[in-house]
Amino acid sequence: MDSGESSSASSHDGVPRSINYPVVPLHEILSETARAYPRQTAIVFSGTELTYAELSSLSDQFAAALARSGVKRGDRVALFLPNVPQFIIAYFGVLKVGAVLTAISPLHREREVEYLLCDSEATAIVTLDSLYPIVANVWQKTKLKHVIVTSLEEYAAKPAVSASKPEQKTGVYSLQELLKENADAKPTKARINPREDLAALQYTGGTTGTPKAAMLTHMNLVSNAIAFAAWIRGTKAKETFLTALPLFHIYGMTTSMNAPISLAAKMVLLPRFDPPKALEAIEKNRVTVFCGVPTMYAVLLSHPALGKFDLTSIRVCISGSSPLPPQVQKQFMEITGGFLAEGYGLSEASPVTHCNPVDRTMKTVRIGSIGLPLPDTDARIFDLETGTKTLKAGETGELAVKGPQVMKGYWRKPEETAHVLRNGWLFTGDIARMDAQGYFYITDRKKDLIKYKDYSVYPRELEDVLYEHPSVKLCAVIGKQDPMVGEFPKAFVVLKEGTNTTETELMGFVNEKVAPYKAVREVDFRKELPLSSAGKVLRRVLHEEEKNKRL
Repeated sequence: MDSGESSSASSHDGVPRSINYPVVPLHEILSETARAYPRQTAIVFSGTELTYAELSSLSDQFAAALARSGVKRGDRVALFLPNVPQFIIAYFGVLKVGAVLTAISPLHREREVEYLLCDSEATAIVTLDSLYPIVANVWQKTKLKHVIVTSLEEYAAKPAVSASKPEQKTGVYSLQELLKENADAKPTKARINPREDLAALQYTGGTTGTPKAAMLTHMNLVSNAIAFAAWIRGTKAKETFLTALPLFHIYGMTTSMNAPISLAAKMVLLPRFDPPKALEAIEKNRVTVFCGVPTMYAVLLSHPALGKFDLTSIRVCISGSSPLPPQVQKQFMEITGGFLAEGYGLSEASPVTHCNPVDRTMKTVRIGSIGLPLPDTDARIFDLETGTKTLKAGETGELAVKGPQVMKGYWRKPEETAHVLRNGWLFTGDIARMDAQGYFYITDRKKDLIKYKDYSVYPRELEDVLYEHPSVKLCAVIGKQDPMVGEFPKAFVVLKEGTNTTETELMGFVNEKVAPYKAVREVDFRKELPLSSAGKVLRRVLHEEEKNKRL
């Protein structure tokens, strides 16, 4: 650390400051694990299991099928799937043939799917039979040549009722039939430069406008998976991960798929996050690691069955994707006995850059902090005005990071790339500060800053206070335009089941704890808040609602 102005990755509790990463394609982490631990369970899904040998073999078969279909190195292949074994099979098959992944949320509608397929120029897509109609409706507007279809029931011990099979037409294939046809195929060996060749076009969530694709290389993803596995002090062939985060999202992809595979860990797949099923899965499978988002932990805390399950197998939980309210963090650790550490990342960094040290004694956990930089990751706070001055400890500015996980740039967007990648630093767009010990604290997004008269108000600070109220389940604060003061804080609140409060009472609860200029001046009670597929509250949607009211 130089005079308290910047923070570099530092060793703690056996986690090295720097790691000697293997310079290999991303799919080699699966191949290596399958060679070393062939009989180790890789996936648990709906009552069935796949070993690492089986998973690797199936991905080989899919790679061979893609190669025979003409998919080649550098081509883009889309995965339009929830958390099912086929996602992981197809993911590594795509990589093995040298193609580039484009993961699409199964919650996306036709317009969104069409945009991502056209922007990436994907030539093939793997999807569920239930999602096939969306693909069929946009197919002719894209460069798709191959549509590969599977179903939820293929790997379920108790098959559900399958959606109707898609029409038989040229270019439509069954994933299971392709795997059978290529059962004896030799592994495909594409020539890949891990440092330069892309593994994924990872689209941003689109919460700030049109999604952009971060160009992530094989080494970006390899280094982040290995660094994260080291940070949580994972033990080879001894960990069980609850894979409830969506795998199409970079947070789930790295922390709940690639990192577990590098550790030869068991992955318990949940197609979607369902509190009772998550609690049951943790107890039944003796889960040791659970990576989630704040809304997951908040919902679990409010679930009436929480105390009926044995969660003592959990060694560590990581919260990321959006700020973890201190009250949620404290209550989760008190009620469950689990260890919950807040981390931080972004799609452009594969995604993890920071995390609180994983320490059973919890002495090193700093409530409200995103922690320290991961191994080989540097971080600084730059001034908001010019982005050129490095600020000292305690000063607030924009967080920038540098490390092996940082993207090459945005896909076909040189101007946007130049805006965020400057002099080797990735500017995150998040307002933050660093304390004297090198721990970082996110204050808010630059775009979410509320300007009340000449004062700066950070929504997260008010949200943290709101979460202290016993009736608040979920909340979000935005700036509402006002001709007299510019903007004032408005809160959107979802109450816990069986509780009640009033706007006056809730505003009084918050406003007595903050400076007068930060006071919440309006509360809108909702049954639910708009959430992204990654669990983030979409403040953009709330802003748009307020804008439409003024029109």
